[in-house]
This record gives sequence, structure tokens and C-alpha cells, in this order.
Amino acid sequence: MTTASSPLPLAGVRVLEFTHMVMGPTCGMILADLGAEVIKVEPPGGDKTRKLPGLGIGFFRSFNRNKKSVVIDIGTDEGRATAAELAGQCDVVLENFRPGLMASFGLDHETLSKKYPRLIYVTHKGFLPGPYENRLALDEVVQMMGGLSYMTGPVGRPLRAGTSVNDIMGGMFGAIGVLAALRERDLTGRGQEVQSALFENCVFLSSQHMQQYAMTGEPPPPMPSRVSAWSVYDVFTLADGEQLFIGAVSDKQFLTLCRVIEAPELAADPALANNALRVAVRPALLAKLGEILRHHRVQELSPKLEAAGIPYAPIMRPYQLVDDPHLKASGGLVPMECEDGETTDVVLLPLLMGGRRPGVRHPLPGIGQHTEEILAGLPSHATA
Repeated sequence: MTTASSPLPLAGVRVLEFTHMVMGPTCGMILADLGAEVIKVEPPGGDKTRKLPGLGIGFFRSFNRNKKSVVIDIGTDEGRATAAELAGQCDVVLENFRPGLMASFGLDHETLSKKYPRLIYVTHKGFLPGPYENRLALDEVVQMMGGLSYMTGPVGRPLRAGTSVNDIMGGMFGAIGVLAALRERDLTGRGQEVQSALFENCVFLSSQHMQQYAMTGEPPPPMPSRVSAWSVYDVFTLADGEQLFIGAVSDKQFLTLCRVIEAPELAADPALANNALRVAVRPALLAKLGEILRHHRVQELSPKLEAAGIPYAPIMRPYQLVDDPHLKASGGLVPMECEDGETTDVVLLPLLMGGRRPGVRHPLPGIGQHTEEILAGLPSHATA
């Protein structure tokens, strides 16, 4: 566990979270990591995200640290009354369920804000208000609709990104909205509804390509077919089939690369004297570099590139990152005790604040672990 002598920036902020899967839990985790008390409401039997198989197996552990778990059945009148009462003791409510569900339970912003006008209510949804707002959305759906899949895959083969980019970033924007709403409440004394949406998040990711079209009149091709601004900016296959990305984005870097890989003939070629000339013959240049580099080994070439200041990157797989020396040394991977007693290393927020990393303060909660503790603070549940 990590500790700090001074309080975290959101200490004293209380958050009630009705979420599952990735988007809403990410928002709650960010707020919890920054010091808020985040109370996760789970149904009887627990959040189904806890038991997802396959690619979803790591969701719960990845996005639910530093939270407390309370079991409330909001499908019952008693459960709804308890949840509403608990919301009144909180600064923020988070939800990411299908459109209309929280309203059917009387736990939506319109209903709760009448009784608790200081409440900040964050809805994580597929689409902001408009023609699409009642559609159900998944990360993959909005990646297709928002241009990301088209730009990622080869021509004719749209390809989703390899992680839940919109869910995670949607939760990030939800948290940003909370921070802004808390600041505004300090000035006005009133809360507000914040909405964060997957589709609009994905379009934001694609906005640079939209501007490229607006400025050139030419539809940008998918990234695998793009016209690179730099001659050497690609993945190369080295000895034993190992791969390495190498980027030489200036004339000086190109000459340095030629020296490192012992290719003086390329450095001396007048047809390759500057970046514009090299881009004009890029396919032939990459073929020549590929032939040279296939005789180099990644382990031997990498330190030479680093010493020479040439941008490079090995093609890492996620499982290899659990042993990444930089992540470990910089404090970005830390142990967390799980609900079953196991310990796992988790990835912290990519933030350094005042020289410290917001870290793991509590074990991952078991289902309903904090129900008695939290509900005992409600007037309707107080004992004599």
C-alpha cells in the first residue's frame, strides 16, 4: 500500500457509483485514486463484471481499486429509498447504465437534484443528446462510427483499437467534468449534471483527421496507407524475426542512423540528402534499410540507437509490461491485494503530483464488504 503524510487532493469528496464494465468504473477509480471516498453500489451477488471471461477477465481488477463496496438491490422499493438517501450524503453520483434505467428507479439526475441541489451527477453514455442518444453503444460500435476503425486498419479492413480506448477515455472525461463541476459548485453552491459519451469521445480522437480533410480537401487514408511526413518511420524486421520501430525524423538523425547501422553509402547518396528527397523515394529507401537491418539483432542495436538519440521502440506485448524496468522503477506498477487474497501488480494513473504517484490505498473490495459500515451512517438505518 502507498501512503502519504499530506491528504490527497480529493480528500473529503464522497462519490456514489452505480457502474459496471469499464467507462463508469474508470471515472470512479480516477476520483478514488485522487483521494475521494468512492462507494460502489453492487447488486446482490455482486457486479457481473467481476466474473467476465476472456478479454474482460481483468476489467474489475483494473478499474475498481480504492473503492468501497455496498450491496443494495435498487430493484426493490427499499433498495431505491436507501440508494437515494445515500446519494444525499454524497457530493457526486456516477452511473453508466442503459438510457432510462436510472430514471425508472427514481435515481436519475432530475429526480435526485430536486431534493439534493448540490449533487453533481455524472452520466456515462453512448451518445450525447441528439438523434443517436437512445442507441445502445459499445466501444467497438463507436470506433466504427467515429472514424477510428477506418483509420486504424488497412484499406478495406476497418480494425478496432486493441483496447477499450473510448470507454477508458470516456471515464477520464467524466472525471474531468466532476473536477470542473466541483469548482463551479464552490462558486454557485449548486451541483449539475455532467454527461460523457463514447461516440463524441471517439470523434474527438479522430478530430485531427477531420481537420486534415478540412484543410486539404483530401480524405486522409488509413494510417497503414498514409503518406508519411518522414522517410524513416516504420517497423523493421531484424535478425531472428524480431521487430523494431525506428524513426529518423530529421536530416541529422538520418545521418546518425546510417552511422549506427554502418551504412555510409546511404549517408553519402545525394538522392537522400534531405527529408523531402528521401520521402520521394521512401519505398526504395525502406527496402534498402530493411535489407541492412535484417542482419542486426534487437538486443544489440537498441542500446546503440538509444546512445545515439534515435527514436526506437521494441514491439512489446502487454504481458511483457509486467516486468518493464521503467514502470517498476518509476512506481507505475504497484501491488494490490485482491478480493480473494491474491496480490497482483496494477498500473497506476499516469500522473506525478508534487513528486508522488497517487497509488493503492485499500485492497480491492469484496462484494458488499462495506455495506454495514456505510449504511450505518444513514439516519434511516441508525441504531439506538
